[in-house]
Amino acid sequence: MSNPKMFRKLPVEIEAKQLSVANRNDIFNWAKACTPLARVIPCVPEDGTAARMLIHTLEGTMKAEVGDWIIRGVQGEFYPCKPDIFEATYEAVSE
Repeated sequence: MSNPKMFRKLPVEIEAKQLSVANRNDIFNWAKACTPLARVIPCVPEDGTAARMLIHTLEGTMKAEVGDWIIRGVQGEFYPCKPDIFEATYEAVSE
């Protein structure tokens, strides 16, 4: 049995917005403007109190909750990311 090899994630820049109740429609319009194939759907939970989005990815439909980051990947795909994973993986790019 061979040992696993070590790999480092390439320094790739991505676009991302953090989902909030106030910017849910903004994120929807951003995704729609980037590609007509974006499958980002705003939805309201049964209690109607918080923003939520459904994002259709290659791995299936994923839910994004308030506080999650919505990422546009290197191939134009969209997917959600939990805040703790986002902070451990990404850093802001200086303009």
